[in-house]
Amino acid sequence: MQQQENRITIEYCAKCKFMMRSAWVAQELLQTFEEELDEAALRPSTVPGIWRIYANGRQIWDRKTERGLPELKELKRRVRDIIAPGKHLGHAETVEPKPER
Repeated sequence: MQQQENRITIEYCAKCKFMMRSAWVAQELLQTFEEELDEAALRPSTVPGIWRIYANGRQIWDRKTERGLPELKELKRRVRDIIAPGKHLGHAETVEPKPER
C-alpha cells in the first residue's frame, strides 16, 4: 500500500494581488513541515476575492467565511492537525489571550 503524499494548495485571486502573500505562506508551511509536506502548490483563480487553503484536498481556510486572512500560527495549527497530528509547533502552540475591551 502506497503512503499518501501530503499536499498544500493555496488558491488565490490573481487580480487582488494575493500572489505574494500566498507564496510567503507556502514558504512558511514548507519550512515548518519540511519532513511532512511533499508539495505546496499555488493556484491562481479568476474568482474575485478568493483566498483558500487546502491540506490534502480538505479546505482549512476560506477568506470569505473566516472574514480575512489567517494568522500564521492558526494556519500552522490547522495544517498540523491534518498532516502531522503529533507534531509540536513550539511557540505556535500557545494561544495568546485576546485583549479585553
